[in-house]
Amino acid sequence: MKQVIQINSIDDTKAFGEKLGSLMKPGMCLTLNGDLGAGKTTLTKSIGSALGVTKTISSPTFTILKIYQGKCPLYHIDAYRLEGLHQDLGFEELLEGDGVCVIEWGEYIEEILPKERLDITIHNGTDENREFEIQAAGTIYEQLLEKLI
Repeated sequence: MKQVIQINSIDDTKAFGEKLGSLMKPGMCLTLNGDLGAGKTTLTKSIGSALGVTKTISSPTFTILKIYQGKCPLYHIDAYRLEGLHQDLGFEELLEGDGVCVIEWGEYIEEILPKERLDITIHNGTDENREFEIQAAGTIYEQLLEKLI
């Protein structure tokens, strides 16, 4: 199931992230794709806020993984620097774990991602305008997308 929504401001991005975060449950996986500066980390911050994370969420570009505590753990992975890396990173445990997993640049680790997940590709527009292309794979993610839109 696929949907495209228009985002017209940073406030719209934050509101979308809050709503998405409020619908996510432990064990769910979300990938965020888009150009640098598209809003992937801004969206993750809002998801984290809805999950009760109080610590400042920042991009894990150089650490690859950051874990935040809230109502459930938020596993924030940045796979940008993992392209072409073929070793066991231990992410499978997180992807099937007790928290919500948000992966920026998920296309770089496609081979280890669960088949059922929510993928969001952010397309830049002018100023703060964005287009969120949302692909839900699996029944729970299709149901989540129906509630989200």
